[in-house]
Amino acid sequence: MKLLLISDEESSYLWDHYQPGMLKDIDMILSCGDLKASYLTFLVTMANRPLFYVHGNHDGSYEKKPPEGCDCIEDKLITYKGLRILGLGGCPLYSGGPHQYTERQMEKRIAKLSRQLRKAGGIDLILAHAPAAGCGDGADYAHRGFEVFLPMLEKYKPKYFVHGHVHMSYGRDIPRQMQYGETTIVNACGRYILEIPDEILQR
Repeated sequence: MKLLLISDEESSYLWDHYQPGMLKDIDMILSCGDLKASYLTFLVTMANRPLFYVHGNHDGSYEKKPPEGCDCIEDKLITYKGLRILGLGGCPLYSGGPHQYTERQMEKRIAKLSRQLRKAGGIDLILAHAPAAGCGDGADYAHRGFEVFLPMLEKYKPKYFVHGHVHMSYGRDIPRQMQYGETTIVNACGRYILEIPDEILQR
C-alpha cells in the first residue's frame, strides 16, 4: 500500500504544478494538519482516493469550512484495507489557541480510546500533528513533543508514527525518519511517500 503523507506546507509540486495521473499509484492520503482546506479538497478530488486528516494547531478555519470529501479521524481508530490508523491531532499547549492540549488532556484522549484499541488488537499507524517528546520535536517551546506519546508507543508498538508540526526547513538536522523501539517515526512536512509492506496488512 502506498500512502501520500502531507503536513504543514502545501506542495507546489502537487498543487501549482499538478499533472493528470500524478497520484494514480497512491492508495490513500494522510494529512497531519496545518494545511489549507482547499488544498486537501483539491488532492482528494484529483487522486480519487480516501483522504484522512487530523487537526494542526493552525486549523481553526476547518470549523467553518472543513475540507470537502475528506474524513477527520480525530480521536478515532479506523481500519482501511487492513491498516489500523489512530488519529490524535493537535499540539502541546503553548498559546491557548485551537487544538492545543496539556499533557493531561492528551492522556485523557488516549485513555478514552483504550477499549477500541484492545478490541482492534492494536494499532499499525498513529496519525498525529505533534511529534513525541524527544523524537523529532523542536528545541523551542511551541514545537516540543508530547511526553504521553512515549508510553503509548511502548505499549502498542505501532509500525508507524506519522507527525507534522516541525517543518523540515527549521534546520538541517531535522530527521525525516527515525526509529523508536519497533516504531518508525516519519515527519510528513510537505509531502512524503510511505510504502506499507503487504505483511503488515495481512495479519
